[in-house]
Amino acid sequence: MIDMKISKDITCIGANDKNIKLFEGQYVLKNGMSYNSYIIKDEKNVILDTIDEKVTDIWLENLEKALGGEKPDYLIVSHMEPDHAYNIGVLAEKYPEMKIVGNQITFNMISNFFKTDIQKRKFIVMEGDILDIGKHKLQFFMAPMVHWPEVMVTYEQTEKILFSADAFGKFGGLDVEDNWIDEARRYYIGIVGKYGMQVQALLKKAANLDVKMICPLHGPMLKENLEYYINKYDAWSKYEPEEEGTFIACSSIYGNTLKAANKMAEILKEENKKNGKEDEKIVVCDLTKEDWAEAVANAFKYSKLIVASSSYNTDLFPPMKQFLDRLKERNYQNRKVGIIENGSWAPSAGKCMKKTLEEMKNIDIIEPIITIKSRMNEANIEQMEELAIKI
Repeated sequence: MIDMKISKDITCIGANDKNIKLFEGQYVLKNGMSYNSYIIKDEKNVILDTIDEKVTDIWLENLEKALGGEKPDYLIVSHMEPDHAYNIGVLAEKYPEMKIVGNQITFNMISNFFKTDIQKRKFIVMEGDILDIGKHKLQFFMAPMVHWPEVMVTYEQTEKILFSADAFGKFGGLDVEDNWIDEARRYYIGIVGKYGMQVQALLKKAANLDVKMICPLHGPMLKENLEYYINKYDAWSKYEPEEEGTFIACSSIYGNTLKAANKMAEILKEENKKNGKEDEKIVVCDLTKEDWAEAVANAFKYSKLIVASSSYNTDLFPPMKQFLDRLKERNYQNRKVGIIENGSWAPSAGKCMKKTLEEMKNIDIIEPIITIKSRMNEANIEQMEELAIKI
């Protein structure tokens, strides 16, 4: 249960799902997931979004407690994805006089999900419109493709709170203390990463607002050092690295390619030492064992990438193929990349990796491709030393 007072009039009434293991059926969850919903009590009572089906009962209990016997006047729908919008139909039937607030695209979508007729209850808002509910004034800004086309955010002018929909969210429940940045990065890159241009547009709108707190639909409310969080979103959505460093992603069948990747890491550390860059991180990831979403997020985190893969069926070993496809899908760009391939008789991984990387924007591929035949030898080590210098 989440029953968190944000201010005298505003409460978070969402719920933690501690049983969910995969978000959207694909993202591994280490500490469950929070589904946030908010209520503002004023002359008019406003609910901001509902939550996922699995935690409906908890949410309804929180809502009734927060309402204290009163009824909601408005439900604001910022995002139609079912983890936030599942209970629109439940509320519509429970409170037949409640108005439903959304933009035109919101209402184009609602009939796809719900049979309830809300035509007479819809309250359509456009860019910059203000809903006056008494002491609080709610202003709406469209955020299309962050990360669905109907998404909008709500700015509460009196207390200067930005209800940011899925922006600034993270994986994990609110009852767990963990590092915001790692799970927020994994969430952003995995789910929103493709839409950097659209996130930039939203950040420009937010820059004109006096924001004291950010309330997302997943993860904690952010109220201190907002510049830190906004700067992270700015870098991610510009596809800029967060820090100088090298991420070595490896897909190895029997372990020889992984040994080469680890040797590459040793060589890079020595090269960094020579150049006074001992603090520059080098991270090796075994794609056959580690969480793919974390691997993709780390590729975005660091300024350089080295991919090392076995050949497979005259193509690319599937873990690497999936990794590169996921980078491409999320508009990976603006990086230096080195390539190491392995193949016992007909190496094919190198050309396949290069082909996919060349389809991405502003990728500087460091030539030549290093080719290992089954097991690295002294000549390969010399090539790795050259790659370390070039990259």
